[in-house]
Amino acid sequence: MSKIVFKTPSNQKEYKEYDLFRWEILRKPIGKDITSLKDKFEESAFHLIGIKDKEIIACGRLHFNNKDEAQIRYMAVSENLQGTGIGKQILDLLEKNAKENNAKRIILNARDHAIGFYKILGYKTEKKYNGSDTGIPHTTMKKNIIISSV
Repeated sequence: MSKIVFKTPSNQKEYKEYDLFRWEILRKPIGKDITSLKDKFEESAFHLIGIKDKEIIACGRLHFNNKDEAQIRYMAVSENLQGTGIGKQILDLLEKNAKENNAKRIILNARDHAIGFYKILGYKTEKKYNGSDTGIPHTTMKKNIIISSV
């Protein structure tokens, strides 16, 4: 099995492939146009992809809502690789970036079928999220960041 490389997209080609991957996994199956991926945080966000055999197989994005609160969006893993720990690796790296940038908490709006995944990794449910344009039930979840003094 070849190694997975996790990195930020580094050029226009990688960003285009990343957008296409995000759309194919998260938006295309529910009939959303690729332009529905972009929001006001796109330019300032930390983007992360997992690459295996020159193909993007996972992604996630982190942006800041304010100086204390980071938000994770667009978590996706290729369907045939779900349940293999790749999503946890993406989440760990996004959390690391949030900590490095002094976030006190991370929030996300999980599709309801993914709540168990996030709970195992320390996220707590807050409330139902009604702001999604997907028509898929979501729940807002939160994790407080513990800053170590080491």
